[in-house]
Amino acid sequence: MKRNAKLRSLLLNLYEEMVASFGHRNWWPGDSPLEVCIGAVLTQNTAWRNVVKAIDNLKAASALDLFRIHEMSHDELAELIRPAGYYNVKAGRLGNLVRHIVEGHDGDLDLLFLLPMEKLREELLSINGVGKETADSIILYAANKPIFVVDAYTKRILYGHGLIREKADYDEVQGLFHSSLPRDVALYNDFHAQFVAVGHHYCKRNPLCDQCPLGQFPRRQIA
Repeated sequence: MKRNAKLRSLLLNLYEEMVASFGHRNWWPGDSPLEVCIGAVLTQNTAWRNVVKAIDNLKAASALDLFRIHEMSHDELAELIRPAGYYNVKAGRLGNLVRHIVEGHDGDLDLLFLLPMEKLREELLSINGVGKETADSIILYAANKPIFVVDAYTKRILYGHGLIREKADYDEVQGLFHSSLPRDVALYNDFHAQFVAVGHHYCKRNPLCDQCPLGQFPRRQIA
């Protein structure tokens, strides 16, 4: 219990320091739940600026629509999302997600998002090409349900400050937040966004730890 209280306090201190530096992030950058879902698939292994270009292509082709994407050929969709990289693979993954929504939920995201969070996650993870980070991004940012999204920046920052093992897996890292912080959509949303901001600005090939707003926190505080 004492460890949980100490961990909760430290996590919140980290969060408050990041907010003081970056302000609230208003993340995820999408104009609709569908755009968030598409972005969650396309952002795998690429910079967000490339995802924006791919989504802009879909918008220009009047194709930011579940049924329009569902009707497209693989090659047509792949060409539109080419800027996101790995476009053939991602066209397949995006097509699988869209097919599931159209055929399993009448093309209605609201119907999909009415599912209890555990069932929604189970369904998303059953779709070929949708992994835990993608599924949880959809659940948190599109469905507005309280699940913490873990990415490479999250792991790097937490390990650097002694909060996780070097080889901690996704579930272990996610469990740290779920067991220590209240299940709150707004908090989880902004907390993850703050990690992304810190990672983008400071966790570079040559880390800028001395400039990082979290630099004041000693490493390996909790064994």
